[in-house]
Amino acid sequence: MKQTRITIKDIAKEFGVAVSTVSRALHNSNEVSDELKKNICDYAAAHHYQPNMLATSLRNCRVERTKTIGVIIPKFVHYFFSCVLSGIETTASHQGYSIMVAQSDETYENEKEIMQRFNAARVCGVIVSLAKDTKQYDHFQELLNIKVPIVFYDRICTELKTSRVVVDDYAGAFEAVDYMIKTGCRRVAFLGSVMTLEIAKNRCNGYKDALLKNHIKIDDRLILQCDKQGDAHLLLPKLLLDKDRPDALFAINDDIAFEALQVCRELNLDVPKDVSICGFSNSTITKVCNPQLTSVEQRGYDVGVEAAKILINNAENKDEDIKIKNKIIETTLVVRGSTLPMPLNDNDEN
Repeated sequence: MKQTRITIKDIAKEFGVAVSTVSRALHNSNEVSDELKKNICDYAAAHHYQPNMLATSLRNCRVERTKTIGVIIPKFVHYFFSCVLSGIETTASHQGYSIMVAQSDETYENEKEIMQRFNAARVCGVIVSLAKDTKQYDHFQELLNIKVPIVFYDRICTELKTSRVVVDDYAGAFEAVDYMIKTGCRRVAFLGSVMTLEIAKNRCNGYKDALLKNHIKIDDRLILQCDKQGDAHLLLPKLLLDKDRPDALFAINDDIAFEALQVCRELNLDVPKDVSICGFSNSTITKVCNPQLTSVEQRGYDVGVEAAKILINNAENKDEDIKIKNKIIETTLVVRGSTLPMPLNDNDEN
């Protein structure tokens, strides 16, 4: 009977450690204790472990990497991600690189499989925005271990030493909520996302600080996870029919803001007289609804350009350590008809 070949994941499971730890032990890294290193190496030898020859060749011969950049997008349907992709493709093309694009569909398993495919295709690096349910990062660390650069954008991983390109989510949220308060709104609800995402945390913090700056108490009942299609129709009617309903809604993206606008219309609430609404992204949908949506412009194209520049710079410096760069793209509030106008005599900084 043919013996099943043991993998590096099997060894990691046996010792209850990360795959990256096993890799370091097998390569005699000083980052692993001598005892654990010996145990792992002895176990690997006893079970006839053979390393992945593709990974080994790529580790020892960086020139085998192609001039192709792997790009992972959580969802193709979002306007922001299409803008990021456009910025990446334009920058890559101008510098003689091509791109390989895949959609994680917001799942960790898809994301992990994509990274494996990218590695097998010998991409020179990866530009990625995390899936919502990703909480493990070994699939990224495996490429970092063989000096393949990774640049996170928008949804970043703070647990790995990688370059990041993000918009100023905190400032964008703060400016939007502060504006609605200055137009007279006092009960602003936040339609957010899962708090494992840095963008959700930062936008929520901006929302909260804008309330506090204007001496408004934070009401946790007005902070909702409402980031998928259908969530607004499911969650908002009860909130908006309450006698103490919110007079403003700040949504984590334009799709949710648009759906919130539809819910208000179905409940015969006037926007913005009864309820002001603001989104985030400044996508094309903001201009095709009535009233047009106020939104935070997050300059997705610029995010893509910067991410590609950082990635290509690292890919072309093959003999040097990967340089870590963090880039923050400024946001701008674009005011339209879904929010009340600023009072003409309002010079109060509250």
